[in-house]
Amino acid sequence: MRTFHRLPRILAITVPLAAIVATAACGASTTDEATAASTPVATAAAPAPVDGADGLVSQNRLGVGAAQTAAQAALAKCQADGLGFVTVSVVDRNGNVQAMLRGDNAAQHTVEAARQKAYTAAAFGANTSDLSERAKGDGATVADLPGTLFLAGGVSVKSASGSIAGIGVGGAPDGMRDQACAAAGLDAIAGALG
Repeated sequence: MRTFHRLPRILAITVPLAAIVATAACGASTTDEATAASTPVATAAAPAPVDGADGLVSQNRLGVGAAQTAAQAALAKCQADGLGFVTVSVVDRNGNVQAMLRGDNAAQHTVEAARQKAYTAAAFGANTSDLSERAKGDGATVADLPGTLFLAGGVSVKSASGSIAGIGVGGAPDGMRDQACAAAGLDAIAGALG
């Protein structure tokens, strides 16, 4: 364990020292220096700034009011359908929870299922029912990505800039019923998305 922790420090000292010793031992003639100075070096052009000269990129996300409205509308739809035992999660594109409502008698597993469905929809920019085919196959698939859940019940929230959030519902006996509730949440905020 100790050697493993010291290895980077040893390399940090040894590699630059070896480069200095090699340069001193080999020496550089003035003709080599002149050739090196006159030889053009290809450099990659810096990409043009996207959002500003400072290199920062802005990211759209739902405001707290819109996230709360979406979650409430989704849960209300489920309750109207006799599915009050679900959890609704609204996340930003990175999977950070912006709003969550856990219905009466919603089991603990519905909390994580709703969040993962919402994140999957946001990250892939598509409803999870449409993504389920991508999760099938022999060997590794997108279903192996941590924090994702490729079951129906997640809808992507999009604006002019693309996918900005996801709404996920977990707990109904059928994923398409979860997804109908999530879609009701999207419908409740669709006018504000632009």
